[in-house]
Amino acid sequence: MIYELRIYKLFPGKLDHIRRRFADHTFRIFERLGMQVCDFWEDMEDEPKLYYVMRYESMEERVRQWETFVQDAEWNEVKQASEQSGKIVERVDQIFLKRAEYFNREL
Repeated sequence: MIYELRIYKLFPGKLDHIRRRFADHTFRIFERLGMQVCDFWEDMEDEPKLYYVMRYESMEERVRQWETFVQDAEWNEVKQASEQSGKIVERVDQIFLKRAEYFNREL
């Protein structure tokens, strides 16, 4: 099992835009494409950031899912419509993780 921590640094004033995009569209598109979000957080500091963790069976599955997602017609329509007043995400950082074998607690 592979986990991916995705960190989105947002442009100023765009937090509500990304909230609406995820709530109204992105989570549903992820689900339709079989993409699993384990958890999702917003930064409590002044700098607008989102953090979420995705779960995959393998790196190959991760690559396949993201290739499918970025080519998805609905996603591209949603992205274009949501960015009419400017881009929302300045940068995405990705960290790939595996569960430590000695950690045996369910979350």
